[in-house]
Amino acid sequence: MPRKSFSELINSPGMPVLVDFYADWCGPCKTMAPILQQVAAQHEGKLRIIKIDVDKNQAVAQQFRVQSIPTLILFHKGQPVWRQAGVVPAAQLTQAVGAYL
Repeated sequence: MPRKSFSELINSPGMPVLVDFYADWCGPCKTMAPILQQVAAQHEGKLRIIKIDVDKNQAVAQQFRVQSIPTLILFHKGQPVWRQAGVVPAAQLTQAVGAYL
């Protein structure tokens, strides 16, 4: 399967896409991982979650002005509609995502 570009990934038709900008060495990013898994399970089939390693994808991180990690950006129809830096509690994340499901 060919690799998709970032713009192709965030233009998932009919489904919001939550992008987690992270790095393997980032402690708070590790804290965020199970929260993302929980939210993904709650919204299976209605939400797509993509993890972007900022060390391997610096151009994309710069494009969206990611200055601290983790940074979560929710895209709806290819456009950023919500963003939050730092660890986000599952309830807050579910509420943010819920508006676009």
